[in-house]
Amino acid sequence: MTLSMPIFDPHARIDTLTLDDGQRVHVVDDALAEPERLRAWVLDHADAFEPVGFSQYPGRYIMAPAIVQEDMRRYFLKQMRPLFDARRLLRLHARFSIATQLPEQLRPPQWLCHRDHFGLDARQSIQASVLYLFEDDALGGTGFYAPARPAREMSALFNDAIRMSGDAFGQRYGLSPGYITESNRYFQRTGGVSARWNRMVFYDGQALHSSDIAEPGRLNDDPQHGRLTLNGFFTSTRHAR
Repeated sequence: MTLSMPIFDPHARIDTLTLDDGQRVHVVDDALAEPERLRAWVLDHADAFEPVGFSQYPGRYIMAPAIVQEDMRRYFLKQMRPLFDARRLLRLHARFSIATQLPEQLRPPQWLCHRDHFGLDARQSIQASVLYLFEDDALGGTGFYAPARPAREMSALFNDAIRMSGDAFGQRYGLSPGYITESNRYFQRTGGVSARWNRMVFYDGQALHSSDIAEPGRLNDDPQHGRLTLNGFFTSTRHAR
């Protein structure tokens, strides 16, 4: 399958959702000009998917081709950069991902929501996007959260999730293996965006968020029927203050 521009529809409608903590999430429906064509490209390259070894993502990935990244960059600069604290785009990382792991396969960091940091300094911001490339809405959208405990407790929680075994972590914090989909003692859910075919969501990458997988038994590793997404990460300089 050969791809050609435009991949992202520059005229797609953008709706803004304000979360309970005041943060804004931007939702683009019918984001792709030809979504079936892009998924067909992924299916042609399904054998190239490999386990994620550089983050806590619970599944497999392939990098997006240059033409997708180029058009994603164009779309972000024209449509999304003005909506964020993003003065100049420094770098873009985009990959196709498919969530595959069942609750009992998850490591403690995957029981929690997370932020996208990528080694930022105070002069930089990060924006993130997720594009849903599946028809089964029950595979889940994206949930957003705020810390429900003091900063020192939250830091200990995240550090222990990395260094402790599942049994030890669960016993210490009273948590069980599984995807977070609602508030608990440590996180307050501030809102969410439901999945929809060809829907793209842009948000502040430093906001706590997680895949909203309430029915993990529906996950599978087939890009044709599984929870296939296109994930983008945009590192930018902040505006001068």
